[in-house]
Amino acid sequence: MTQAELVPIRFENAVWEGQLTATSEPRVEARYLGEALPGVEITPNDAGWMLRVPVPPALLSDGVHCVTIWDCERQSKLGDFSVISGEPASGDIRTELELLRAELDMLKRVVRRMNHG
Repeated sequence: MTQAELVPIRFENAVWEGQLTATSEPRVEARYLGEALPGVEITPNDAGWMLRVPVPPALLSDGVHCVTIWDCERQSKLGDFSVISGEPASGDIRTELELLRAELDMLKRVVRRMNHG
């Protein structure tokens, strides 16, 4: 099998979907904390293969959780996706950036009120 290529499509209703391009049916796993996730589906379509990964409830908890998609034949990573939920993870740069944006928006509103008042 040639190297498979994975393109993310969507993450909706607790199911992550991606388009796999490969010459034959790829053998892939979705892993969380080093363990294979159950229920992963690969179905053929016009562009190759549709990969569907149901997200288990354990990933819907506080913090940042990363799922990696693996090519089992080559033992190489094809891609990944993250789930961020609940309380912000301390030290997570995305959380810090979002807090800074919120503070900046608040300051903008105060300055506008002062200029118009």
